[in-house]
Amino acid sequence: MIIISPSFLSADFGRLYEEAESMEQSGADWFHLDVMDGKFVPNISFGIPVIKALRKHSDKKFDVHLMIDEPIRYIDEFRAAGADIITVHTEACSDVGKTIDKIKGCGCIPSLSVKPGTPVEDTFGYLDDVGMVLIMTVEPGFGGQSFMRDMMPKVKKLREEINRRGLSVDIQVDGGISADTVAEAAEAGANVFVAGSAVFGAEDRKKCILDLRRKAENAFPG
Repeated sequence: MIIISPSFLSADFGRLYEEAESMEQSGADWFHLDVMDGKFVPNISFGIPVIKALRKHSDKKFDVHLMIDEPIRYIDEFRAAGADIITVHTEACSDVGKTIDKIKGCGCIPSLSVKPGTPVEDTFGYLDDVGMVLIMTVEPGFGGQSFMRDMMPKVKKLREEINRRGLSVDIQVDGGISADTVAEAAEAGANVFVAGSAVFGAEDRKKCILDLRRKAENAFPG
């Protein structure tokens, strides 16, 4: 299934309620919420109070991407705030398995992410225990960056491993996703697409999401 998950990092933070309504009306499947601590990545975004406030205005699946050190410390709080999927970085966890267990234990879907410089094979030992793997197609920390095409072999390798083992694990890509790049990522095997500036900056957001979905569906190998 093709899933479009607009990144609220590109939203107008002063109008989050209206931005949530806009995404609902435009056909977004999930809401992608990037949490940054200024330590694991060189930026600070928003956290638990903002997610909790946004949760009151939407029943969409909240796809929460924790770009923070030792995220295990805050899993329960993010769940209570409204997270449905919690993505953590292999590079940020001293005990990846324990962190995954914590996410599963609180009722969320666990997801793993790797930075561009991290081998995708680092996720293979955990594929039986996660619902999704996020391949970053930019260096994490800031929106509006250019798509890194050299990450596509990682997506292909991950899709091959998932298929070989007969698993049902989504592959998400985040960074530089637009109408010009989504088909390439889908062809490599991704099925969940995070688009920030491409969606929030579009004159017609509904058309943008429809275009992303159509191009991904046409390119996805199935």
